[in-house]
Amino acid sequence: MLAIKIWNYFKGYVIIRVEGLTLERLLNLAASHDIYLWDVKRINNIVLEMKSTTRGFKELKKIVKKVGCRVEITNKTGFPFLLMKLRERKMWVGGFLLFWAIIFFLSSLIWKIDIVGNEQTPREEIISLLKNNNITVGKIKYRLDKEDIKDLLIENYDYFSFVSVNIKGTKLTIEVKEQDLPPERVDKNYPCHIVAKKKGVIVKVVPKNGKAVVEKGKVVNPGEILITGIITSEFGGETHLVHAEGEVLALTRYSSIIREPIVKNEERFTGKTFTQKGIKIGDKGIQFMKGDIPFENYKEFVEEKSLINLEKYDIDFPIKIVTYEYREVELKEVKQNIDFLKNANQIAATKEINKELPPNAQIQSKNIRHQIDDNILTTQVIIETIEDIGKKLIINNRED
Repeated sequence: MLAIKIWNYFKGYVIIRVEGLTLERLLNLAASHDIYLWDVKRINNIVLEMKSTTRGFKELKKIVKKVGCRVEITNKTGFPFLLMKLRERKMWVGGFLLFWAIIFFLSSLIWKIDIVGNEQTPREEIISLLKNNNITVGKIKYRLDKEDIKDLLIENYDYFSFVSVNIKGTKLTIEVKEQDLPPERVDKNYPCHIVAKKKGVIVKVVPKNGKAVVEKGKVVNPGEILITGIITSEFGGETHLVHAEGEVLALTRYSSIIREPIVKNEERFTGKTFTQKGIKIGDKGIQFMKGDIPFENYKEFVEEKSLINLEKYDIDFPIKIVTYEYREVELKEVKQNIDFLKNANQIAATKEINKELPPNAQIQSKNIRHQIDDNILTTQVIIETIEDIGKKLIINNRED
C-alpha cells in the first residue's frame, strides 16, 4: 500500500470533486474504461470527492460529459506539480538555496575564540601563538585538530597543567589551568653566590655555606653579592668554589602614590538619546548612516543581535546587526570630602603595595603623606619591611 502511495506521488495525481445526479453511473463507466480512481468519498447525495491520475482525469472528463455531471480539480499533488511550481519560482528557489548554502558555509567556520583560565598568560599572547600556527577566526572548523592545538599550547607553556580544546557551533573554546611557578632552584652540585634581588639595608647575615661579604647597615643594590661561593684558603691562598647557602635579612621599602581630584565632574543622564545602526561580519564592523552625534558629552552603549538566531543549534551566526546608542550626560562639579578622599587614597595605595609584598615580609613601619596641589590630593604610602632578599646565582668558570 505504501509503495502504491509513493508511486502515485512520483507520477502525480489530482484531487477532484464531481457533482451530479448520476454519480453511480459515472463510477461504473470509469471502471469499465479502466480509469483508476481511489479514496472515493461521498460529501452528500450529489457530490463525490476522489483522487485520480492525471491521465485518468483526462479520460474521466469525457465520461462526465456523457452522464451530465460536473467535475473540477480541487488540488494537484505529487512530484511533477512540485517541479512545475519550482520552475515558476526558480529565482525564489535559487535565492532560498543560496541563502542556506551561505548559512551552511558560515556555520562551518570558527567565528569566536575564547580563552578560559589564563590568569598569568595574556590572552593576546595565546591568540598570537594560535595565529602564527594558522588557527584564526574564519578557519574551517573541520580542518582544526583539537589534539594538535593542545600539543601546541603544552609545548609553548610548560606551566600549563591542563589544556582542554572544545569546538561548539562556531566557537573555539580553549580552557587552561596554570600551575604556580616555583622559584628557580640551583642544583646543589653547582657552585653559586647569594646575591641581592632588590635594594635594601642589611640587618642580618647568616651564612650556612660560603662567606658573607656584607655587614649590618650596608646599603646593597640588586645583583650585589651578599654571600660568596668563592672561598680562598688561609694557608696556600688557593681558591675553591662552593654552593653558597644562607639567609640575608634586609630592611626594604615599598611605596605607592595615588592622585585624585578634590573637585570632579560627575556624570548624570539627561534622558536624551541618539541611535545609529551598523553591521558586523566576524570581527569587522561597518557603521552606516553615520552622522554627527548631537551631544557634547555622552556615553556609548553597543548592542549586537545576530541576523539569524541559531543559538538553539549552538551556532553563533557571524553576521550581526549592531545598534549604537548614545545617551547624553551632563557634567556637574562635585566637591569631595577631604577626609573621605584621604582614607580612600590610603586604602588604594596600601592595596597596591600588598600585591608586591612577599609572604615572609615583616612590616616594620607604615608612613602616610598627603599633599594638596591645584585641586589634586596626592597620597603616598611608604611601608618598610624586613625580608630575606637573597637569591642564588650560578658561578661561571671564568670567575675562578
